[in-house]
Amino acid sequence: MSPENYVQEKAASSGSSFYYAFLFLPAPKRATITAFYAFCREVDDVVDEVSDPTIAASKLAWWRQAVITAFQGSPEHPVLKALMPWVEQFGIRAEHLLSIIEGCEMDLTQTRYLSRQDLSRYCHLVAGVVGEVSALIFGQTHPQTTSYAHTLGQAFQLTNIIRDVGEDALRGRVYLPLDELQAHDVKVHEVLERVDSPRFQALMKSQAQQAHALYQLALSELPQQDWRAQKPGLMMASIYRTLLKEIESSGFPVLHQRVSLTPLRKLWLAWRVQALGRF
Repeated sequence: MSPENYVQEKAASSGSSFYYAFLFLPAPKRATITAFYAFCREVDDVVDEVSDPTIAASKLAWWRQAVITAFQGSPEHPVLKALMPWVEQFGIRAEHLLSIIEGCEMDLTQTRYLSRQDLSRYCHLVAGVVGEVSALIFGQTHPQTTSYAHTLGQAFQLTNIIRDVGEDALRGRVYLPLDELQAHDVKVHEVLERVDSPRFQALMKSQAQQAHALYQLALSELPQQDWRAQKPGLMMASIYRTLLKEIESSGFPVLHQRVSLTPLRKLWLAWRVQALGRF
């Protein structure tokens, strides 16, 4: 299997909302974002699929060295072989990929966050940096677009945290800031035991409000001259924000159920942004 086929299969099999935004890109950008997304999936899967933290840490260390070696001119893994021909053209640096690995490593050592400020470092590494690289690939001409992309990545990550509360609890992880749990009188053990309650519902409504605020902020930060080029990111925003609204309208069943959108609905949402330029 060629590196290009490998990353295509990795991206398509994930079922991610991101994949649907890639479909509308011209070939070079589509090849680059697909390879970059496949890299993100590879390192994230290490944390989610390897149960032994020591082995997972060893695998991430391998990826760190593989990135350094690739940027020195000798890519080994199919993902890096597919990505490296494009990094200079789109301004992708080794530090970008190493930051994402660093964020994934945090999952091996940290399962609680005291405050939103504590959580922001993690979100920066695993989502903000991803947004920044994606914006470079899509086509960025204004420096303000970096801020937009970073904020949008944070909005995606908070949406993921809301969606995955129950699944994360099964892994012993609570990404909801502890001071916000305390403000709603929700105990950590209740989240880990997946106990629903009016207090938990109020907490989740607060989280959703914060996510919506981040989407609004991101859109306000996008310079008009980069709007057309950044359509793939706006497609993802449409899909993710629709997912967030679906979770809200369903009554936040996230402790015991993973709310998702059908592939056809994701494709339609992406097409609507591409064809009509609106959500």
